[in-house]
Amino acid sequence: MARAKPTTVTEYIAAAPKEAREKLRELRAILRKAAPKAKETLKWGSPAYEEGRILFSFTAHRSHINFMPTAPAKRPFKRDLTAYKTGKDTIQLTYDKPLPKALIRRIAAYRIKQVREKDARWMYREDS
Repeated sequence: MARAKPTTVTEYIAAAPKEAREKLRELRAILRKAAPKAKETLKWGSPAYEEGRILFSFTAHRSHINFMPTAPAKRPFKRDLTAYKTGKDTIQLTYDKPLPKALIRRIAAYRIKQVREKDARWMYREDS
């Protein structure tokens, strides 16, 4: 019998791999504190935070969490991110290392500022 898909972030975390749950709760707390007015929701089955636009989201995998603040929000932190595997919009945070809380806070604050001041979009053109 197939499991029901999560309908809340709490359900998403409960359904995540056991090794992911503590880190997911930590990341969630950081993001909620960074964006207390943001709506917490699921987008494409993943936790996301919105203030008119999507600010950031995250996903759980077997060996890591993906924090997704968008590529434009990651750019100013390129040097800080050299210790992490990154994708176009993602930062992989492995379970065997503590979350870089201060860095996550800075990236989240930058992304929030982008959205509030420049109406930055989640889906963006490369030249944005």
